Amino acid sequence: MNKIEVNNLTKIFGSHPQQGLKRLSNGESKDDILEETGMTVGVNQASFTIQPGEMFVIMGLSGSGKSTLIRLINRLIEPTDGEVLIDGHDITKMDKSELIETRRKKLGMVFQHFGLFSHRTILSNIAYGMEIQGMAKDEREEIAMKTLEDVGLKGYEHSYPNQLSGGMQQRVGLGRALANDTDILLMDEAFSALDPLIRKEMQDELIRIQSRLGKTVLFITHDLDEALKLGDRIAIMKDGQIVQIGTPEEILEKPADDYVSNFVRDVDRSKVLEASHVMKTPEVLLSYKDGPRVAIRKMEEAGASSIFVVDQEKQFKGLLTIDDAVKAHNEDIPIQDLLIKDVDKTSPHTFLNDLIGTAVQAKYPIAVIEDGKLLGIVSRVSILSGLVLGKEKGDEQTS
Repeated sequence: MNKIEVNNLTKIFGSHPQQGLKRLSNGESKDDILEETGMTVGVNQASFTIQPGEMFVIMGLSGSGKSTLIRLINRLIEPTDGEVLIDGHDITKMDKSELIETRRKKLGMVFQHFGLFSHRTILSNIAYGMEIQGMAKDEREEIAMKTLEDVGLKGYEHSYPNQLSGGMQQRVGLGRALANDTDILLMDEAFSALDPLIRKEMQDELIRIQSRLGKTVLFITHDLDEALKLGDRIAIMKDGQIVQIGTPEEILEKPADDYVSNFVRDVDRSKVLEASHVMKTPEVLLSYKDGPRVAIRKMEEAGASSIFVVDQEKQFKGLLTIDDAVKAHNEDIPIQDLLIKDVDKTSPHTFLNDLIGTAVQAKYPIAVIEDGKLLGIVSRVSILSGLVLGKEKGDEQTS
């Protein structure tokens, strides 16, 4: 089941929203409706789904409708039309008590402005949501202490908000949402007020927390680089409408229209494309149990001077060169004794920008490994060609 499902969600601000809705259904534009009726189309028939554990980013410029959209999802703003299903239950049809219960148990909210209580300690700020739910003090403080550690603020529990930097205060806001143990985090421009360096740290922190806790995150931003870094998928908004939904790679390589093309034209692809996007499956692999004669034959057939070695479970064991294979054959040495194990390795999620320096110095292809298994290899040629060809595609689409 989808964690969040949004169907034809629409918000029209004005005195006669149903009339505006009818005009929308007749094909009138946002500008026409504003000019003729004075009503503003905030969100126009938005539809998308978010999977459990997904980081879904909605990106758009000021006035695109992105912040209105996130407030419709938790009904801080009442929708004009459409539905929002949270775990299959339509929040737009809930009465007041059901809505409050859903917000408490399902939806954690993190805003751009921290909204901390200046007279409360950091521990008390994080425990606030649990306090108003009636949880016992010892229990809520125990949970709050653990959350403090999760967001990197252990040792600051007795400090006050004015004693913390902006980035640390935002960690408190994030911790307050996490402490309520909701499945979903709604984050509206949460890092926009932070300095660039602190903003990057908070982005990295969110990725770390989300990967460990498996939260479903709906993140709002106007910054494309932030969207590309955080999003498993990205929805781009313009004039209240969603114009494209896709993975970061899909947004970069296949922009839906000129509006999206102009957004991505100057993106540094090395900071977006990952090792998994350019890695290749090795032409040949050697089983850990194979002998040197088999290794020599496989390298000869592939025209290769080295071969990666794995066990039956594809667990990476090392690399064998042709020279060492010949030595093992001539001197009757087990190939396991001659494997090179300190070859360069990387995660499939490492950005190409972080691999360029390694690739320049590497004697052998870089092994892409996850949970100990060899997924593929990345060569210097793969990295450079991935960046050049990606840029050429972008140039063609904007020319």
